[in-house]
Amino acid sequence: MTSIQTPPQPATRSHPEERPHFGLIIVGDEILSGKRADKHMPRVIELLGERGLQLDYAECLGDVPERITATLHRAFASGDVVFSCGGIGATPDDHTRQCAARALGVPLELHPQAERLIRERMQDIAREQGTAYEPDRPDNIHRLNMGVFPQGAQLIPNPYNKIPGFSCVGPGGGAVHFVPGFPVMAWPMIEWVLEHHYAHLFRQAAYEERSVIVFGSMEAALTPLMEEIERVHAGVKVFSLPSVDHPEYGRHIELGVKGDPAAVAAAYPVLLAGLHGFNAQLGPELVRKT
Repeated sequence: MTSIQTPPQPATRSHPEERPHFGLIIVGDEILSGKRADKHMPRVIELLGERGLQLDYAECLGDVPERITATLHRAFASGDVVFSCGGIGATPDDHTRQCAARALGVPLELHPQAERLIRERMQDIAREQGTAYEPDRPDNIHRLNMGVFPQGAQLIPNPYNKIPGFSCVGPGGGAVHFVPGFPVMAWPMIEWVLEHHYAHLFRQAAYEERSVIVFGSMEAALTPLMEEIERVHAGVKVFSLPSVDHPEYGRHIELGVKGDPAAVAAAYPVLLAGLHGFNAQLGPELVRKT
C-alpha cells in the first residue's frame, strides 16, 4: 500500500475564528467558451458547507500560461486554501503543472510515488485489454508526464484511475491543491483533501443567516439602515439580494444579517424594527444555519 505524505499546512491566522479563506480556481478554455458548463463551483460550495465551511472566492481562467502563473503566484502568497481544477494532464493545452512550478520558482520533477502509481495504472490497462505491458513504449513514457510536479509537491490520491493530483504550499503559506478537471475525479479528491488536512476547521464556528422578504422598497432607501446595523452590531454582515422576476415573490428584496448566531440574534430584531419604520411590506422570514 502506497502512503500519501501530508503537505505543509497554510499559514495560521492570529485568532482561532480567523479560519483560512477557501478559494477555487477553474482552468480551461472550454469553460469560458461555453463548450462545457462549470460544475465544480456548486459542488465545492456543497462540500465546504457540509463541513461548516464556505467558499470565499472563485476564479475561472483560460489556458493562458501567463495568467495561470500570475493567479497561482497570488494564491501561494495568500495564506489561503485553494483548490485548482483542470490543466494538469500531459497534452499541449495543459499548463497548470508548469505554471505552478514557475509561480513557486522551483523546477519540475517526476515524483517517484506518482511514477509508481502511473505505472500501476498502465499495467491495469494492459491487463484489461489483454495485452502485454510495455513500459518503454513511447506513449507509456509520455504518460509519466502526468506525474511531473513542482519540486516538493505532495500527492493527492485519485480513487478513479490512480493518476494523482498534487499539493504545494508557497512561501506566503498559501496551500494550493491541484486536481483534474473531470468531476468524477476532482470531487472525491477535494473531499479527501478536506478530510485529511482540514478536519480541524470543520464546524469551528457556528454560522447563521436570518432574512426577510421585503416588498415595495428600493435598496438605496434601505442602505442607511443596513450601514447602521453593521456599525452597531459587530460580528454580523448585512446582505441584500434584490430580484425582479422571482417565480414566487416577484419583485422583492431579500434583506438579512449573517454571522455568529448570537450576534445575528441581537441584530435581526433591529433590522425588522427598522423596516417597520419604513412602512415596508414584509413577507416570509428565512433562516439558514451551519
